[in-house]
Amino acid sequence: MNLEECYRVLELPQGASLAQVKSAYRRLARRYHPDVNPSDRTAHEKFILLHQAYEKLVRVLPTLRVSPIKSEAQSPPPLSAFEIKLKHASYRQLREFLKYRCYQRAISLVEGLASRLPQDAEVRQWQAVTYQCWARQLIRDRQPQAAREYLHRALKADPDNRTLWQEAEKDFRTLDRLYGKGV
Repeated sequence: MNLEECYRVLELPQGASLAQVKSAYRRLARRYHPDVNPSDRTAHEKFILLHQAYEKLVRVLPTLRVSPIKSEAQSPPPLSAFEIKLKHASYRQLREFLKYRCYQRAISLVEGLASRLPQDAEVRQWQAVTYQCWARQLIRDRQPQAAREYLHRALKADPDNRTLWQEAEKDFRTLDRLYGKGV
């Protein structure tokens, strides 16, 4: 298996970082693990491919690039007073949008805020939660493909959030149960 195939199997773009590889492997391994799918032969085969791709990338990636040493200059700059006010006002508005299920407005708001404050971890978390709420509404509205897309966006927005991963896995299982894996 060449590197391009490894990235494809792990559903990653070529050149993804080691952290992205590990995150994708954990996500997909939970989905295709033989213990989760005891009678599904294709899931077992997919799990083997995932493991092979992961093993190869974990061996090869550290030799392909040298990871930069984090310095003070690489940490995000502190927020200005205006940005703090903007963030707090946006959060209050986002809560209202989500409370009243105005998901399109919530998505517009949080994406705008994320483009303004791309290094802010809280904003990325809000973005992920908003995407997941919208995905759940799409599941209720019987739009499985769009729901899957927004679940993937949620995981990409906040990839280190374990609780989000667990909830998204439940949502993926719901989609699989209701609409099948091919959707």
